[in-house]
Amino acid sequence: MSTETTLILFKPDAVSQGLVGTVLARYEKAGFKIRGMKLMELSDELLAEHYSHIADKPFFPSVRGFMQETPVVALALQGENVITRVRDLLGPTDSKEAAAGTIRGDFGDKGEDAKMRNICHASDSPEAAADELKRFFNEGEII
Repeated sequence: MSTETTLILFKPDAVSQGLVGTVLARYEKAGFKIRGMKLMELSDELLAEHYSHIADKPFFPSVRGFMQETPVVALALQGENVITRVRDLLGPTDSKEAAAGTIRGDFGDKGEDAKMRNICHASDSPEAAADELKRFFNEGEII
């Protein structure tokens, strides 16, 4: 096992439903440590960079609009194999496919927006985590 740090973004659906504390408690119960946390509004530029893999798709404006509905909470979370373990806790990206007991299964949207309104974004690899942590946290903000 290796100690890793990953990025979690509490999306606007988590923020607007008051689920940040509930979901954060699940991460802490799993033994992960908070290394950085902040509330932030996402600019068009930051979203275009973060979602560069879909920024040219016709549905990107709706993703951008959703991610700007409320501020989001950016979280730097550390633990043994945290990247894989957090993604297991979250469940599949499509909340409709997520099992009960997973974060997305318990709290994610079950309608048309189940792939977007799915409570949290989580880095999917060590490389992505390194890039994303730099994108959302300035030097000195991760302890």
